[in-house]
Amino acid sequence: MSKSLPVVPTSLQVNGRSVEVLAHPSSRLSDVLRDELILTGTKIGCHAGDCGACTVLLDDRQVCSCIVGLGQCAGRSVTTVEGLAAKDGRLSDLQQAFHKHGAAQCGICTPGMLMAATDLLRRNSKPDEQQVLDALGGVLCRCTGYRKIVEAVLAVAQGDLAILAPPAGKAVGSRAPKIDGIAKLTGAELYGADRAPAGSLWLRAVRSPHARAQFSLGDFKPLFAKHPGLVDIVTSLDVPENSFGIFPDVKDQPVFAAITTKTKANTNAAGGAGEGRVRFRGEAVCALVGDYETLLRIRDEAVPITWLPQTALLDSAEALADTREPLHANNPDNILIRGRVVKGDAGKAIAAAAFVAQGAFSTSHVEHGYIEPEAGYAERFTENGVERIRVFASTQTPYMDRDEIARILKLQPGQVHIIPSAIGGGFGGKLDIAIQPMLAVAAWKIGRPVRGVFTRPESMVSTTKRHPATMQVRFACDAKGYLLAADFQGDFNTGAYASWGNTVANRVPIHASGPYFVPNVEANTRAVYTNNAIAGAFRGFGVPQSTLAHETLLDDLAAKTGIDRLEFRLINAIRAGQATATGQVLKASAGLGQCLEALKPGWLKAQAECKAFNAIASSEGKGGKTAHLRRGVGVACMWYGCGNTGIANPSTMRAGLTRAGRIMFYNGAVDIGQGSNTTLLQVLADAIGLPMSDIDFIMGDTDLTADAGKTSASRQAFVSGTASRLAGEQLRARMIALTEAEPDAALRLEDGDLVATDSAGEKRITLAAMPCDERGEVLFGEGTFNPPTLPLDKDGQGVPYATYAFAAQMAEVEVDIELGTVKVLRIGAAHDVGRALNLTQVEGQVHGGVAQGLGLALMEDYQAGKTDNLHDYLMPTVGDIPPIDVFLIEDPEPLGPYGAKGVGEPALIATAPAIFGAIRDATGVVIRHAPATPDRLRKLLLDQKV
Repeated sequence: MSKSLPVVPTSLQVNGRSVEVLAHPSSRLSDVLRDELILTGTKIGCHAGDCGACTVLLDDRQVCSCIVGLGQCAGRSVTTVEGLAAKDGRLSDLQQAFHKHGAAQCGICTPGMLMAATDLLRRNSKPDEQQVLDALGGVLCRCTGYRKIVEAVLAVAQGDLAILAPPAGKAVGSRAPKIDGIAKLTGAELYGADRAPAGSLWLRAVRSPHARAQFSLGDFKPLFAKHPGLVDIVTSLDVPENSFGIFPDVKDQPVFAAITTKTKANTNAAGGAGEGRVRFRGEAVCALVGDYETLLRIRDEAVPITWLPQTALLDSAEALADTREPLHANNPDNILIRGRVVKGDAGKAIAAAAFVAQGAFSTSHVEHGYIEPEAGYAERFTENGVERIRVFASTQTPYMDRDEIARILKLQPGQVHIIPSAIGGGFGGKLDIAIQPMLAVAAWKIGRPVRGVFTRPESMVSTTKRHPATMQVRFACDAKGYLLAADFQGDFNTGAYASWGNTVANRVPIHASGPYFVPNVEANTRAVYTNNAIAGAFRGFGVPQSTLAHETLLDDLAAKTGIDRLEFRLINAIRAGQATATGQVLKASAGLGQCLEALKPGWLKAQAECKAFNAIASSEGKGGKTAHLRRGVGVACMWYGCGNTGIANPSTMRAGLTRAGRIMFYNGAVDIGQGSNTTLLQVLADAIGLPMSDIDFIMGDTDLTADAGKTSASRQAFVSGTASRLAGEQLRARMIALTEAEPDAALRLEDGDLVATDSAGEKRITLAAMPCDERGEVLFGEGTFNPPTLPLDKDGQGVPYATYAFAAQMAEVEVDIELGTVKVLRIGAAHDVGRALNLTQVEGQVHGGVAQGLGLALMEDYQAGKTDNLHDYLMPTVGDIPPIDVFLIEDPEPLGPYGAKGVGEPALIATAPAIFGAIRDATGVVIRHAPATPDRLRKLLLDQKV
C-alpha cells in the first residue's frame, strides 16, 4: 500500500468492529486489510481481480478487495474470513461444511470461496447447484476441482455438517478431516506473504524483457542518489556461487544472470557492474532492495541496463537445427540429456504386425497456476556462535532448498534453516527454488531481514512450466488385438535451464508404451535447451504428454480390429506377473483391469445415450435445437511409477511421547494441499494405536524434522507413509515396554499419563515424572523407508519404481460443431490407489487432477509475453467442471502403508486423452495437439467437412 500519497482518515466497520484507517482513498482494500489491520486471511493471488482469492463482503455482497479502493468503503461494512466464525471460536455452518467435505486443499483460495458462498447463502439459504456455480464463478481454485466446494455449500442447506472423528486404530480408511483444515478455514494459516520479521527490507527483481540478449549494467550511483530508500542493488557479483540446479552434475541456472567486470572496484552498490547474457524472457538480472515505497516508485526502465537482443530459439526444432551458438557451452547440440528404453525388437515386430497405428503429436506449455505466488523472507542470524541464514517460503522440498542455498552462499547445510510456510498450491512448480536464493543472498549480504512477493506476471514469466512435446509414435497389434510393439520418439522443450528435464527425459520412455503388456518397445527422448520458459516438474513429469499419444493410437487400433475401445484396453492391460517395458515383472498391485471393469456399466450406458442423441441431432434440419451438437464418449488409461526413477528415494519420520502426555509428529513431508499432514498422521495414529487427537505435528522445518524427500512423484503417501508406520510401530513398542504391558495392549493418554490396558488390567505411567531428552520427550520412534529399485542400464532395463499407480477414465462430451467448443458433461475416474488412506482426500485429489487434465485438453496454452496473467491465461473455473464419478480400486501394495500408494499425479494423466477420445467419437476428428482450443478444433472440423 502506497504511503507516498496524502493520507486521510477513513472510518468503516470491519468484522463488526469500528475502525479508522489512515491511508489514501485510492489504497486497495486488500492492502489495507492485510497491512494495516493485519487480517491476512484475505489472500492476494493476482492484484487484478482475476483470481478472487481476495474476495470479501462489502455491505454483505462479494467483491474482489484488490480492485476496491478504500475510499469506496467509507461508512460501510466489510467482512473478511476472520469474521465468519462465532466469537467463541465455533466455526460457522459453512466453515464446518467445508471442513467435513474436504473443500479446502492448499487453502489459498479458501477464504475467497467462503466469502463468495457466504454472500450466496445470506441471500438464498437453499440454493441449487447452478446457483452455487454462479456464485462461486469469480474465485479460481487450482487444487480441488471445485466439486468438494460445491458439495460443501449445498450441504449447508441440508444440515450435513456433523464430523465423526475416527476412533483409535480406525483412522486409516476413514474420512478424517484435515488436521490443518481449521486454520485454512479461519484465515489463521500463514503463507509466504503473510509473515516477516519487523523492519524487513523488500526485494524486487529486475528481469529481462528479451528471450535472448546480451546486456551491460551501468552506473548505479544516480539511482541511489535519486531514491534514498534504495538500500542495495544485488547482482551476480554478490553471489558466492552463482549457479544452482536439481541434479548434482547439472548446476546451469544462475541466481542472477551472470555478469563479468574488469575492475573489482565497480562491484559495490554504488558502482556499475559489467556485461552478461540472458537466456529467457523473465530471467532475473539484479534485485533492488529497500523500503516498499521506494521499490514501487523505481521502474525497471530506470535501472541502467543496456540491452542487445539476439535471435531466440524458441522451440525444440529450432534449437536442434541451429547450434552455431549453443545455449550452454557444455551442450553444443543444445540437448540436455537423452532417455532410452529398449525391450525386444520393436521395428521387426511392427513390420510383421497385422495392424499398425502411427502419428505425430504435440503439446503446448502449461502453467502451474497455483493461486499463491512465490513469497517469503530470509534473515541472517547468529546461533551458538555460528552465522546462519533462515528462509521462510513456499516450497515443496525444504531439504533441497537448504542444500542449494548452502551451496549458493558457500555455507555448510547446517548453517541454513528452512521453514516452509503453508503452501498455496505447487503441482511441481515449487520444487525449484525461485525467490528463495535472491532473498538469501540479499539478507546475507546486507545483514538485515529481506522479504519479497512475486507479482502474478512475474511468477508466471519466471517460473517453470509443463514441457512442450513433439512426438512421433507407432503402435502395432496382431489380428486379435493383442499389442505387439510400441515405438516412441519424443523431444521435450526444457527451456533455458535444465530444471527437471533430466527426470522428464528418463521417465517418459518408461511410461511411453502405456499401462499395457507390450513385448517389444523402443522409446527415445531428448530434453532440448531453448530460449523459451524453463520447463520443469508439473504433475506427471512428461507422462501426460506421452499418454495423449499412446491412447489415441490405441483408439486407432481398436477401430482397425473392430474391438470396442474399452475392451481393447482390457485385453491388453498389464497384470501382476507380466513384465513392463524395462523388464520389471510386476509382483502385485496392478489394478488396471479392475479400473476398466468399474467403468464398463457407465461406458455402455454412455455409448447408447450418445448414439441416440446424435441420431436426433443429425436428423434435424438447419436451425434445429440440437443440429449443431454432437456427443461422444472416450476412454483412456494411465500408469505412473511412484517415486524417484531408479535412484534412492528415502524418507525418515520421527514421533515422540512428551512429558505433557502428547505425541509430537516430526513430519518432514511438505503438504501442498494433497493432505499429507492428515494422511501421514492417520497412519502414525493407527500404528501407535491412539486417536489422531492425541497427536501434534511439525511440518518440514529442517532444524526439527528429518529429510522426508520432496513432495512430488506421488511418493509421500507410499514412501513417507511407510516411514510413518515404522516410526509409529517403534514408538508403540517402546510404550508397551515402558508399561510392561502385553504386545496387543490398548494404549491411551489420559491426564498426562500413559495408560496400557491388557488381560492383566490397567497400567499407568505418570509421564511428568519421567526423564526426557532435549525435546521434552520420554520416548521416541523413528522410521526410514527407501523403496527397493534398481538403476536402468543403457537400454533402460531395470526396476525404476517399487510400485505403480493405475487408472482408467472415461469422458462424455458435447461438441458444438459450428463453434468448435467442447462441453465436458461427465467424467468417470477409476483409480487403483492400493488403499485409500483418507477417502475424502483421495476423492479430492482425483477431482483436482481431472480439472487440470481438462485444462490441458481444452484451454491451457501458456505463451511468454502474451498470457502472463490469470486473465489471458485460461484455467478451468467452477463452471467448467462436470460431475465426476470416482471409483476407488484398492489392490493393496504390500510395501505401502496399509497397502497404499500414490494418487496425486495419476489423477490428471488420463483425463485429456479421454476427452480427446470423446471428441473423436462425437465428430470423427482426431486431436493431435493439446490443447484443442475452439479455433483449432473448428479448423479440424472444417478440414474434415464435419
